Amino acid sequence: MQPNTKPARAPLNGVDTPNLIATINAVAGQPELAKFQFRAHSEWIEGTHSKTVMHGFHGAGQELKHAKPFYADSDHPAVLCGADKAPAPVEWLLHGLAGCLMSGVANIAAARGIKLTSVRCSIDGDIDLRGILGISDEVRNGYERIQVSFEIEGDAPAEKLNQLVEQSRARSAVFDVLTRGVPVKVEIKTIQ
Repeated sequence: MQPNTKPARAPLNGVDTPNLIATINAVAGQPELAKFQFRAHSEWIEGTHSKTVMHGFHGAGQELKHAKPFYADSDHPAVLCGADKAPAPVEWLLHGLAGCLMSGVANIAAARGIKLTSVRCSIDGDIDLRGILGISDEVRNGYERIQVSFEIEGDAPAEKLNQLVEQSRARSAVFDVLTRGVPVKVEIKTIQ
């Protein structure tokens, strides 16, 4: 009698599906492997321009590094007293949300055997600058509303494609941080 085993899923949508499933199973069997710490180190350049590097992180029980350091500049547009050398930090936040949701859709689709043809995500964030400019304490400093719109096409019925986006939203780390908040501690060391 043959053992009841499912054939391994082939890579799909650019996702190494066998590795994804193996990672899920490894973490399910050893929850301590799920503890990660990501890091970003930023340095002021001038005006509202800064540069951040992301290279090392801790995960799967060990110190790890990306294949190479990744750099991201932030600045403000000229209308907000910047030199417009890079996206504003609030735009990077939208980029983080889009990236998290998109990678979730690709991974979930691959795990479910759905071949994607096209996925597009647009995100708009509404912000009232009176808060960050100190003009009003009745206006929050950050976004008042964020709107996410998806266009998705693949070899599954619309209901299944919609479920991909909903599952991605339900499991997105960035969506969770934005909608549920996270404690942030700021430490200061002055050098004289």
